[in-house]
Amino acid sequence: MTFDYAVALTGGIATGKSSVAKMFKEDGFTVIDADRIAHEILEEQRDRIVKMFGEEMVKEGRVDRKALGTVIFADPLKRKALEHLLHPLIYERIETEAQTEDAKRKPYIVDIPLFFEGKRYPIKRSLVVYAPQEKQIERAILRDGLDKKAILERIAAQIDIEEKRYMADFVIDNSCDKTQLRIEYEQVKDAILKEFA
Repeated sequence: MTFDYAVALTGGIATGKSSVAKMFKEDGFTVIDADRIAHEILEEQRDRIVKMFGEEMVKEGRVDRKALGTVIFADPLKRKALEHLLHPLIYERIETEAQTEDAKRKPYIVDIPLFFEGKRYPIKRSLVVYAPQEKQIERAILRDGLDKKAILERIAAQIDIEEKRYMADFVIDNSCDKTQLRIEYEQVKDAILKEFA
C-alpha cells in the first residue's frame, strides 16, 4: 500500500513548516515536497493557466505565482478551477515518489500545506507545525511582504491552525524561538522513529 511509511507534514501560512522540513532533511529523512512538485506542474501547465486566467499570469516566460495567488485567494471559484487542473497531476507525482520511499521501509515526510483541507492523501500519520495566528500574521508580513488583508485571506482559505493542532498525531509548537523549535523537533522526530521501529 502506498504511503505506509509516510508522515504528512502540514501547518499554516508562516508557521515554520519549511524550517521543520529542512531539519528532517538534515537528519537524513526523505522529504517529498508538494509545493516543489506543484511549482513544476504549474510551469508544465503554463498554457492552460493563461487560457484560464489570462496572459498577465505569465511574467518573463514563467507563471507569476504572486499574481496567480492574488487572483485565486480572492475568488473561491477560480481557486477551485485551478485545484481541479493541478491536484490530480500533483497527486500522481507524489504517489510515484511515495512508492519509491515505501519500498525502503523507513519513515519519510510528505510536506503538504493543505493536507487536512484536501483530504486527498491516505496518509495515516500527520504532523502539524503550530504557531498562533498573531505570530503567523507577524511572520508572513516580514517574510512575504504581504499586507495584513492578503495574509488573512490566505489564512481564511485554510482550516484554522488551532483546529489542525487537534487533528494531528504529532505537533511541533513553533511559538517561540529557534532553540525551542529544535527541542520540539527532536522530541517529535524521536516519536516518529519509535512509531516505525
